[in-house]
Amino acid sequence: MRWTLRFALPALVLVITLFAILYIKYDQIWDQYNAPAYAWASLQNTFRGSTLDNPPPVLDGEGKVGDKVVIMAKVESENTDWVARNLPDWQHAIYTVNPSPSSSQNNSNNTLTTPINKGHESMAYLTYIIDHYTSLPTTLAFIHPHESGFTTAWHTDTPLHSNTDALRSLRLPYIQRNGYANLRCNWNPGCEYKHRKNEHVNKEVWKEVFAGASKSLFSGGGEEAPDEVGAACCAQFAVSRDRVLERPKSDYEAFRQWVVDTDKSDAQSGRVLEFLWHVIFGMDA
Repeated sequence: MRWTLRFALPALVLVITLFAILYIKYDQIWDQYNAPAYAWASLQNTFRGSTLDNPPPVLDGEGKVGDKVVIMAKVESENTDWVARNLPDWQHAIYTVNPSPSSSQNNSNNTLTTPINKGHESMAYLTYIIDHYTSLPTTLAFIHPHESGFTTAWHTDTPLHSNTDALRSLRLPYIQRNGYANLRCNWNPGCEYKHRKNEHVNKEVWKEVFAGASKSLFSGGGEEAPDEVGAACCAQFAVSRDRVLERPKSDYEAFRQWVVDTDKSDAQSGRVLEFLWHVIFGMDA
């Protein structure tokens, strides 16, 4: 018995020490991925079925979709059938950023495309606003093409990282009152204090992006660049039509032209706008 205790106690201490080291080292990642909530929700769904199996919203008597639209960018290989299946009460604007030559020549399914494949999702977001500026729905939701998943959609702030659940639970009256809402409530990464002095939006980049924008009530537009810029990742948000229209169409054209002209890469230019969407739509930096 004594020999057992002599070996068991050190082993227990070693296990606890290793766990503590892992927790300290990966605490930010656990928080960022909301791992405990995901694990618990997955366990629950093992026994009672996923929320994604619930019936989709019922359309009105005339089968019309609502006065709201979901906008996203996708590569041609990504499957976005889940949008029509799970969000039938939303209008859909899904842009293929890398159409193959064959699909471009024979666009029988009226695939939406962007002028250039650059800036990640920002090119699709801005293209939709520019092309529909005079006929925007009341609510616009800008999201990524992945439906759910721990590794691909970790930044979607629902227990199972589900964009379906995020949009089904979106409080549209709040969007109309507030004008803008990031669909991620978790500040990690992007909005914590240590992230706000970021390399993506320095004073020079701020001035470049807003150089062609009108002077208005919004941050930017000729004002001095702030010392800090923070935004909860990862460029998924909802905005009201009225808030979009508070900027002239030429502003959005200027933002898109910056993406086209900048020397920054696809990822880098997209990351810049990821930190600036809330500013573009009238929120404090």
